[in-house]
Amino acid sequence: MSIHGSCLCGGVKYEILGKLHDAGNCYCSMCRRTHGAAFGTYARVDADEFRWLSGEDLITTYESSPGGYRCFCRQCGSPLGALAEGGKLSWVTLGTVIGDPGVRPEAHIFVGSKAPWYEITDRVPQFDKWPPGFGPESF
Repeated sequence: MSIHGSCLCGGVKYEILGKLHDAGNCYCSMCRRTHGAAFGTYARVDADEFRWLSGEDLITTYESSPGGYRCFCRQCGSPLGALAEGGKLSWVTLGTVIGDPGVRPEAHIFVGSKAPWYEITDRVPQFDKWPPGFGPESF
């Protein structure tokens, strides 16, 4: 069974042939600004199991930090994920998944820079930075 997703306008569509893992809510200032919300929710995807189905010409990227690229639909602005070295998608935004993604957030990350107006009230572990095994060094 595969996982499907799309941007808001439906111009960009993708498919994941495997499972998502390492889901987390990120509270860093870049994710908050990217999503216009208290946090962004991402899950890791094996780049070899991910493929764009349509709208690849609508995808644009932004280097938000050295070597860290976020991709989004240039037509509707939907954030789609983050790219690893080599330009392959390595993290997908869970908000773009159609249906149940099969994972749940395992961590709240970068809570040291979360918005002061938002309170985390669940029991999911919180980390001021990357939890072990989650960060870019684990790609």
